[in-house]
Amino acid sequence: MYLRKLIQTSIGLGKRSQLIQSLHFSSAKSTESKLRMAEKASGKYLPEILTKLEEFAPLALAESWDNVGLLVDPLERVLIQNILLTNDLTEDVLEEAQKLNVGLIISYHPNIFQGLKSVSGKTWKERLVVNAIKNKIAIFSPHTSWDSTFGGVNDWLAESLPQNPNTKVPIKENPINPVYGAGRKFQLHNPISIDEAVKCIKQHTSLPHLRLALAKDSNHSSTIKTVALCAGSGSSVLAGVTADLYLTGEMLHHDILDATQKGIHVILCNHSDSERGFLRGFRNRLDTMLDGNVAVYVSQVDKDPLKTV
Repeated sequence: MYLRKLIQTSIGLGKRSQLIQSLHFSSAKSTESKLRMAEKASGKYLPEILTKLEEFAPLALAESWDNVGLLVDPLERVLIQNILLTNDLTEDVLEEAQKLNVGLIISYHPNIFQGLKSVSGKTWKERLVVNAIKNKIAIFSPHTSWDSTFGGVNDWLAESLPQNPNTKVPIKENPINPVYGAGRKFQLHNPISIDEAVKCIKQHTSLPHLRLALAKDSNHSSTIKTVALCAGSGSSVLAGVTADLYLTGEMLHHDILDATQKGIHVILCNHSDSERGFLRGFRNRLDTMLDGNVAVYVSQVDKDPLKTV
């Protein structure tokens, strides 16, 4: 049963407490929070929301190889009252969206990347498209446009360390606007040990584990001053960059080996774990961008497929 219909029916009958008990969420606190959000959401139409997203991060900032924008459009003019943010769109996330009566999923990674030759129920990616349209859910993916923009994913990751903001620049300038770009390089306010850097990154990302490759002839007390980072996969962006530390989600083995032999430490977070935490802060920002007229949720089932065991 859709959340909005439940709210309208139960509030009209004066049975708000009964509604709360009937919703299938993990805790009463979570249910109350979702209920309050849905009550205040008067909604916005898809074109209005897309305009706000374009203002935050123009799609022209995306890499040429990327597939960004509105990837699934149900072609129905409906008032969107609920949005779900996710790093990766899986069938579990889509099911979560259906329970929340979502009209738009913003999936950081494109659910359609290499292209589909058919749209049926044979593969999970095809089923995502079919079921999204069936349930009148639009899907938008910003991907590398969010990496390049101010206040985007790379800037969020850079906040994990005590940076000197006056030194922060893109590693790879955007050809359309060189002020923006992929990756970030910056200096720290003061040198810190590699162990201190690990603690800061864990705290910022809420990750219990990271992967660390120490630079040649160094130890855990060795200090760092300059950082180069790239959320997601950093091998190509970080290649040849001079820094004391590379921070990214994943790198090829031989690129890690090459960096450490050149005196560069490497910290890996897992691909999507270097990006996912951005959504928590962006939820509040999007709520403000939409004047509080749309309830914005962050997926609770989205997770990196890799786990350190």
